[in-house]
Amino acid sequence: MLRIHFTADDLGRVRFAPRPSPVPELHAALLMLGAPHEELLFGRWRGRLSRALPGAAEPLAELVPGGVAPYFLDVLGGTREEGFALIRASGPESVRSELERVYAGRRPVPPWIRALHDGDDGAWRRLDRAQRAAYETVLAPVWPLVQDLHRAEFTRHALIAAEQGLGAALTASAPGSRLRAGVWEWQGGPGASGGPSGLGIPGEADEPAGPAGSDGSDGSGSPGGPGGRDVWLDGRGLVLLPTFHWRGGPLVQDQPGRPVVLAYPAGRGLPLAPNGGGTSEEALTGVLGRTRAELLHVLDEARTTTGLARRLGVSNATASAHAQALRAAGLLATTRTGRSVHHTRTALAELLLNGGAAR
Repeated sequence: MLRIHFTADDLGRVRFAPRPSPVPELHAALLMLGAPHEELLFGRWRGRLSRALPGAAEPLAELVPGGVAPYFLDVLGGTREEGFALIRASGPESVRSELERVYAGRRPVPPWIRALHDGDDGAWRRLDRAQRAAYETVLAPVWPLVQDLHRAEFTRHALIAAEQGLGAALTASAPGSRLRAGVWEWQGGPGASGGPSGLGIPGEADEPAGPAGSDGSDGSGSPGGPGGRDVWLDGRGLVLLPTFHWRGGPLVQDQPGRPVVLAYPAGRGLPLAPNGGGTSEEALTGVLGRTRAELLHVLDEARTTTGLARRLGVSNATASAHAQALRAAGLLATTRTGRSVHHTRTALAELLLNGGAAR
C-alpha cells in the first residue's frame, strides 16, 4: 500500500500538470515495454516497438542496472529537450553518488558509465543520443494523441473537483483508493511497484523490474515492504501527472525540496487506442460524456437554457444541470441580462474543442 500524507498546506498545493511531460512518459513507455503483464492487450505493441527500437537507445538500459534508476533522472519539463537539460543540470555530486548507488555490487561497469561518473561531456552526449533515439521511436509518433488524452484527463479532473471536491478528484484518479484523515491510501497489488526513472514505489517480488525503477529508499518516505510505503508531503505539495503508457500502479517522484509528483495510469491507456490513434473529439466525449460534449459544440453562439435544451433534445432542467457542471469546471460562462440568461464557451472550452493551438 502507498500512503501519501497531507498537511493542511499541502491540500492547498495540489495541482494537476497542465500538459504532459515527455521524459516521464517516455520512461513509462520503456517500463511497459519490459513488463510481462497484460500480454493480450500489449503484446503486439511490445513486439512492434522491440523490433523498431534502435541500438542507439541501448545505453538507457545500462543506466538502470537491475531496474534501479539514479534519482537524477527524476525530472519533468515541457519538451524532451527541457527534460534532458534538467537531467544534465544535476549536480556532479548527485550524479556520482547516484551512479555509485545503482551500481553498488554490480560488475562490470560499462566504460561510458564510468565516464559519466567523471562528468565526461562525451558520456552526456551519448545519453542524450540514447534518449533522443528512444523518444523518436517510441513517443514522437503518438505524442499528439498523448496531448489529446492529457487535455481530456485534465478536463475530467476539473469537472470532478468542481462538482464533488478535491477529495473526490483525487480518489477518482485511482479507483479503490481512499482519502481519510489527511492520508491518501492506494491499495497494493498488481502493478503497484517499480516505475520509470526512479518514480516507482516498491512492489511485490513478482512485479517487473522495468528499464527504469526505484528501490524506494529515497530518504523522504519509509521503505516498502509488507506495510507498504509512506510519503510525507510536509508542505511541498503534490503534482498529479497522468501517464498513458504505464498500466501498473502509482509512480512516485519524491525528491527533497521539490513537490512530490505522482504519475498514475489514466484511462484505457494509449496502446489500446484503435490503430494506435484516436482523436481529441473522441477523448473529450469519453471524459465529458456525449451530452456535455455536444452542449459545448452547440455553443458556437450564445444560447439560452431553453435554446440549449431544444438543440440537445433534453428538458430545460437537464440542460441547466449540464450547463452548471460545465460552468463550475470553467468551460462555460453564463451572463444574465434582465430576465434572459445566455451561455457561452470559455477560452478553455475553445482550446479543448479545437485540439489546442499551442500543440
